[in-house]
Amino acid sequence: MATMAECRSALDKLSDNLAGADGDVRGAAALDRSLSCHIKDLDITFTGRLADGRIQVLDTLDGGPREKAEIRLAMTGDDLVAMVDGELNFAKAWGSGRVRLEAGFRDLLRLRSLL
Repeated sequence: MATMAECRSALDKLSDNLAGADGDVRGAAALDRSLSCHIKDLDITFTGRLADGRIQVLDTLDGGPREKAEIRLAMTGDDLVAMVDGELNFAKAWGSGRVRLEAGFRDLLRLRSLL
């Protein structure tokens, strides 16, 4: 099972990957939205913002998210680490229910290029 530190490191690596992306991925990551990532097996939630093409983690909370972020993710720590390391395809994980992504319809349309 991935640790809280490994999950935080994976989010930082994902942020770096988004910042270095170009084309459609860079455009999708250019949103300015509140973000939460609930790690189900650890029962912790990272909260922050997707802004300027980066994920800015602002807090780590015990339990589920306390406020409804504009973009909400939920998964296990192992799945987060595997996705960021390229071992798990996000679209397949989302389609199978291993990863949950919730956002407004317009944001989902923009985020689909990340899939």
